Amino acid sequence: MPSSACIQGPVQSMWFEDRGEEPMALAGGPDSFLHHPYHQDKVEQTPPQRPGELAGPGFPAPPDRLASHQEDDVDLEALVNDMDASLESLCAASETVPLLHNGQHSRGPVPRARVLQPQAAPRQRVQRSQPVSILAVRRLQEEDLHLRTSSLPAIPNPFPELCGPGSPPALTPGSLPPGPAAAKQDVKVFSEDGTSKVVEILADMTARDLCQLLVYRSHCVDDNSWALVEHHPHLGLERCLEDHELVVQVESTMASESKFLFRKNYAKYEFFKNPMNFFPEQMVTWCQQSNGSHTQLLQNFLNSSSCPEIQGFLHVKELGRKSWKKLYVCLRRSGLYCSTKGASKEPRHLQLLADLEDSSIFSLIAGRKQYSAPTDYGFCIKPNRVRNEAKELRLLCAEDEQSRTCWMTACRLLKYGMLLYQNYRIPQQRKAMLSHFSTPVRSVSENSLVAMDFSGQTGRVIENPAEAQSAALEEGHAWRKRSTRMNILGSQSPLHPSALSTVIHRTQHWFHGRISREESHRIIKQQGLVDGLFLLRDSQSNPKAFVLTLCHHQKIKNFQILPCEDDGQTFFSLDDGNTKFSDLIQLVDFYQLNKGVLPCRLKHHCIRVAL
Repeated sequence: MPSSACIQGPVQSMWFEDRGEEPMALAGGPDSFLHHPYHQDKVEQTPPQRPGELAGPGFPAPPDRLASHQEDDVDLEALVNDMDASLESLCAASETVPLLHNGQHSRGPVPRARVLQPQAAPRQRVQRSQPVSILAVRRLQEEDLHLRTSSLPAIPNPFPELCGPGSPPALTPGSLPPGPAAAKQDVKVFSEDGTSKVVEILADMTARDLCQLLVYRSHCVDDNSWALVEHHPHLGLERCLEDHELVVQVESTMASESKFLFRKNYAKYEFFKNPMNFFPEQMVTWCQQSNGSHTQLLQNFLNSSSCPEIQGFLHVKELGRKSWKKLYVCLRRSGLYCSTKGASKEPRHLQLLADLEDSSIFSLIAGRKQYSAPTDYGFCIKPNRVRNEAKELRLLCAEDEQSRTCWMTACRLLKYGMLLYQNYRIPQQRKAMLSHFSTPVRSVSENSLVAMDFSGQTGRVIENPAEAQSAALEEGHAWRKRSTRMNILGSQSPLHPSALSTVIHRTQHWFHGRISREESHRIIKQQGLVDGLFLLRDSQSNPKAFVLTLCHHQKIKNFQILPCEDDGQTFFSLDDGNTKFSDLIQLVDFYQLNKGVLPCRLKHHCIRVAL
């Protein structure tokens, strides 16, 4: 039977002074040995004994040099070394009782052990040891810990750059967890029909992001032609925000009466498609030789090293006065200048009118009425710091719409440069990433629908997109034929065929009802003067007729749609009955595919969306 020994209280009183500290474990022995409650209770009951009296089977007698010292003068290092050797021999010769980390015995089976009983001694008061420095014990513990860790196999450090003296801190500002979420702000957006919606946006949301959010919530067709308009009714100004502009930042420069509008703008990037229509040759000059091609014209505007210049006569309103003067004006990258001597462009004759760096370009809504403008083609260069003061606005007027469009487009290009081209290319790149076959642009709600064929006994899903599109067109024409045939046969339909043909178009977005000619022209101008932009409205002169308002070459034209009868049925025609249509939907479908008597095909329709 292996034997073991337990050391009682006198050992604890020998090496610790009365400082109120916890007993410290000896180097080489278990830390919980001295914390056992049995030994702590025996401290006051057992008299102190000399080191020589502790000899037993597991403890060899200490050297004679310990006996020569006085009882209170203990050589601590030598005593600890001797105790280490004794404990090692004890552990090698016997099985010790397992202890938990808190000094309590484990609950498993414990081997029988012979306890060394100390010699009997008369009860006397326990004698405390003299104050002894315990730094030596701590140093021995540190050395023992170092020897234990050094015996482990070496593991390479995966981050050696973090251990050098000059290494940066482990937690850099960028590596810390993100702070609180970006601040949110409520923005109120109005539509063309006067309805509004309050949208909660982030501080870093751009105009493009907000437009896409409104398109999604309104279930509109996302054809990359929607724009956010900055509208100032008290100043009579408005402009379309660029796609990269921050909405919250723009709103901070607006007055309380100002608001955002959500509308179509097909001409936002039209100058990238047809630049020759926007920049007349007589208005553009270059500092270097230019071949005048389509690509060269755009490169000269987008290249910051080139020096394009727009020149011509404009009506300029004097600051703080109501009078207008016709001056020769030239637009450069450095700003807008006017000549004080005729059409001279010498530096001594040029005077700065406005700087484009901290300004925005607006169009005048009612320049004649509000500012006594000489023409209807006015625009304005508004400093960003100005909110309500009309005296600091630089008001200008052109002779026609093409000239005004040229000036305003050149200001945008010279101010933003490549940012505009990137805004234009983002939808193009996104469109190129779509499927290889061409599909009509559909709204969000239509994306969940599939084409079905029920001509057989069981229905099937039409997977071919070309077949699905042709089936949709056939179905659209077939239901009108069925409704007309059923009414002729005397069915109980509430609508007569003639009545149906006169009301079916009212469900379409391109029909705007009873609006005036001026109102239709205003809507066309607001949504962009591009070729093929159109709308239909009721005729004011003929109650039974309709009017097609169409834009071509930045000019607005009106075509009257007259009703005609044939075999008791009512048809509609644009060319005095040569081409007849049963309703206006068929008429619009035809002229979207064929030019006919119109100057161009119908491409884009004006739309008003209720938010």
